[in-house]
Amino acid sequence: MTLPLPAPGTFYHLWQLPEHYMLVAPDHTILDASNLYLTTTLLERANIVGRNVFDVFPREEQSEWQVLFNSLEYVRQHATSHTMPRIRYDLQLPTDQGGGLEERYWQTTNYPQFDDQGQLQTILLKTEDVTAQHRAEQQAQAVERELLESQQRTRFILESLPVMVWTTQPDGAADYFNQRWLNFTGKQMEAETDFGWLDGVHPDDRASAAAAWRGAYESGEAYQTEYRLRCADGDYRWVLARGIPRRNAEGAVTMWVGCSVDIQDQKLMVLELLQASEEQAVLSDQAYQAYQLAHSQRETFYALFQQAPALIGIARGPQHIFEFANPPYYELFATDDLIGRSVVEVVPEAVEQGYVALLDNVYQTGEPFFGKQMPLQLHRRATGQIEERYFDFSYQALREKGQIVGVIGFAFDVTELVTARHKLEGLLTPPPAAS
Repeated sequence: MTLPLPAPGTFYHLWQLPEHYMLVAPDHTILDASNLYLTTTLLERANIVGRNVFDVFPREEQSEWQVLFNSLEYVRQHATSHTMPRIRYDLQLPTDQGGGLEERYWQTTNYPQFDDQGQLQTILLKTEDVTAQHRAEQQAQAVERELLESQQRTRFILESLPVMVWTTQPDGAADYFNQRWLNFTGKQMEAETDFGWLDGVHPDDRASAAAAWRGAYESGEAYQTEYRLRCADGDYRWVLARGIPRRNAEGAVTMWVGCSVDIQDQKLMVLELLQASEEQAVLSDQAYQAYQLAHSQRETFYALFQQAPALIGIARGPQHIFEFANPPYYELFATDDLIGRSVVEVVPEAVEQGYVALLDNVYQTGEPFFGKQMPLQLHRRATGQIEERYFDFSYQALREKGQIVGVIGFAFDVTELVTARHKLEGLLTPPPAAS
């Protein structure tokens, strides 16, 4: 833009313009400024006109003066307008406004002004205070970073849990399988989504598996079934699958989340026990049913952790301070005070039994630990009795931005299964021969 030139010996009068303007000579001498510019920058016209712009805005006080200098030089050398990058220049507040510097951000475009012979006469600076916009952008970026971190953390937890996790649309079409599922089947995500996962179900089980799943998502009721699923090596293994609908405030299903657990070894164990003694069939069936019930309680998705019957907890820092624990944790330790306390405070007997050492090792090395039917003796202080429980569990490092910050614990109470197996083993052991 080019403003009309003044008569010789006069100055531009910008005070009436409704925007932020300042006029400078090619040697950076300030000629005039609009009233709005002076009001915003807390300056007086008499204190700036005739002075060098870099004396009014001292270059040694704030570092981004060079951006303005370079832009003015560009306009002077190329005789064309130039828009500066957004810069920060804080304003010195007067004493009656509290004093000190107020953080401000500016967007400025510098326009050359020519005389009748086409020679550069002045440079007009059109400035906009974009502090509010800058802060809004910074806040939006911070929210976006927090959302991304939350999503990455949730995905990490889902990928770290020792079960196969999946999610589907309300109509039953699968849209996500965690890496443990993909490793199990040896397939890519796109081959499993929608209803592609059914291709991996054993032909003899496929119709019943499809019918059970269809009955669940059409009725909105919780889903549980067993079927044989093809592994990456081509063999089939029995899995226990369970799914739960997630509903919105109106009660409509918005998605399904579920998990599948490899139960091949337990299935074979029960079959072997049944074959070993027909008389023990009922007891063996009870043992297997106890195992089914236990595994069906593995709620493995972060959004439903609070409802999961498996024990899920997050301990942060080298002192293993509880940051999260779902209701089964509170029930196990018979307390309503977990968050903010260390594992040693909550269950001091875990030190002697080696569990704190396991937590230390996972936190220090990042190597996960998987325990199978591990005993834990709990001192019930209310009664003074010792209670022994058995757990299948894992400890895995929790990382944030690549750094280990805590340990995720996923435990599954298998006390009933172990107790039943002990009974079976006792019943199947022949009595000593008579002397």
